[in-house]
Amino acid sequence: MCILGKESILNENKLRILHLLSQRPDSTGSGIYIQAMMREAEKKGHLNFLVAGIQDGQVPQPEGVSEKNSIFVRFDGTDIPDLIVGMSDVMPYDSRRFRDLTGGDIEAYEAGFEAKLKAAVARFKPDLIHSHHLWILTALARRTYPDLSIVTSCHGSDLRQFKNCDHLRDRVLSGCSKIDWVMALSERQREEITGLYGIPEDRIAVTGAGYNDKLFRPGSKPGPDPVEVVYAGKLSLAKGVPWLLRAMAKIDGINWRLHLVGGGSGPEKDSCLNIAQSLGKRVVIHGAVSQSQLATRMRRSHIFVLPSFYEGLPLVVLEALACGCRIVATRLPGLKEIVKRIGNRFIREVALPRLKNVDTPYPEDEPAFEENLSAALKAQMGAVIRYPVIDSGEIRDKTAAFSWTGVFKGVEKIYYQSLKQSNPN
Repeated sequence: MCILGKESILNENKLRILHLLSQRPDSTGSGIYIQAMMREAEKKGHLNFLVAGIQDGQVPQPEGVSEKNSIFVRFDGTDIPDLIVGMSDVMPYDSRRFRDLTGGDIEAYEAGFEAKLKAAVARFKPDLIHSHHLWILTALARRTYPDLSIVTSCHGSDLRQFKNCDHLRDRVLSGCSKIDWVMALSERQREEITGLYGIPEDRIAVTGAGYNDKLFRPGSKPGPDPVEVVYAGKLSLAKGVPWLLRAMAKIDGINWRLHLVGGGSGPEKDSCLNIAQSLGKRVVIHGAVSQSQLATRMRRSHIFVLPSFYEGLPLVVLEALACGCRIVATRLPGLKEIVKRIGNRFIREVALPRLKNVDTPYPEDEPAFEENLSAALKAQMGAVIRYPVIDSGEIRDKTAAFSWTGVFKGVEKIYYQSLKQSNPN
């Protein structure tokens, strides 16, 4: 177990924190995470600065970010040619995949980020860098600033890229193996980081991730006719959406309606939408929505379903629980962390099929997975019909430890610990 050190190592110094993200800071789980870190850091009196990627000439406006405290790397030919390269192979917007990049593409990618990173450091003069993902940009930051404290949050998609892109591993390891501290989402992920990157466990802290408890909260539920089911995430194969849709189609004898919330791109999104349309009015397509709109939809839903084959710590499960939803989810390592902390009274787990790579099931296992997913959903629907509303007080007490304020306490300790080790005197 990693030990952060005694409370006495902390001090009241207000820090200048440079946050670093290679993609848009407003459309994915890592974007939500970085906004939360900036918000919580500001509450404690720290100063924030953001370097992130954008494209199509559109500047996202995440919470707490303005022209005064940000520099964006433009993927429109201004800084880097072509589309953003996503940390997931399917993003909620048009993107490229790391596995498809040539040597020249990688050089252009690093050159674009390096120029903006140097400009940000010269302008902001940070005490430390908080980067996101153990991947290309973090490695670049470490090589560029070997003497500056750098801590990195692992989100899970970086580990998946590491496994899938063997031609980039040496470049990633050249910097990521020298990060001062890594913050993992779970104990399982901490072990995986050590195995893949060779980073000692005493430099990896499990800080987890949180949810916005001011936004995601209980609300009045409609009657269970129909039973309202919601999925939130990318419309992609890795998230299990086609299998979910086919599993829902097997449920008869219960009036249900499925809400698909989230974006996607390319053939995988088209495939998901084609199956959804075949189910008619029982499936409602919402597209990408704001966090506020997602919270509203969850408060009006009875069941949240996450059929994903790969996740870090599924924050969306916490958000749904906080809104009073029962849960159906695949038995992911990150879900086990949640169940360990809050129990499984309102959660029904579905065994994952065998995976022939990180997130692709063996075809012969797909029918059984669909049947198991369908059975779990039907069981939870039965529970909803009997007891439409769950005990929100019990859920609130159990999810309190996962608030962003609670998570930032652990992150802030890592900031001070990193600086203390870099400047022992």
